[in-house]
Amino acid sequence: MKIAIFVDVQNIFYTTRDTYQRQFNYRKFWEIIEKQGEITSARAYAVQRIDTQQHKFQNALKHIGFDIILKPFIRRSDGTAKGDWDVGITIDVMEIAPTVDKVILLTGDGDFAILLDKIRHSYGVTTDVYGVKALTAKGLIDSATRFNAIGLDLLL
Repeated sequence: MKIAIFVDVQNIFYTTRDTYQRQFNYRKFWEIIEKQGEITSARAYAVQRIDTQQHKFQNALKHIGFDIILKPFIRRSDGTAKGDWDVGITIDVMEIAPTVDKVILLTGDGDFAILLDKIRHSYGVTTDVYGVKALTAKGLIDSATRFNAIGLDLLL
């Protein structure tokens, strides 16, 4: 089975932090997925910041096997920030979905529900979602072939 993984890093960071005050264990996650088949693509989408901790984290993800896709961190004049990867993730999923058997998406963002419905119907792929259940949109859970709740077993 060929598998592609897509991680909404900011979403996973904040939902695990806010719910459990802990970080997601990407290495353990990788080990679980590796047993399911061949990981042909693994992309982690993050916001680029000049921060030593961020660089260490990104290097750790690279070491595990993820490609890191960065977008500049934008601070607006009103003080709010922008670092949304929804369109970039969607484009990449649409390009890769025809070449794999399973797409795994790590996020709680309900905007991706339509994407999962589309690739499942158009390409016959299995779609798995990993997210913190209390902070994952019901529409996303319903659109996935399988929803995997992130619990203590997948945290550092």
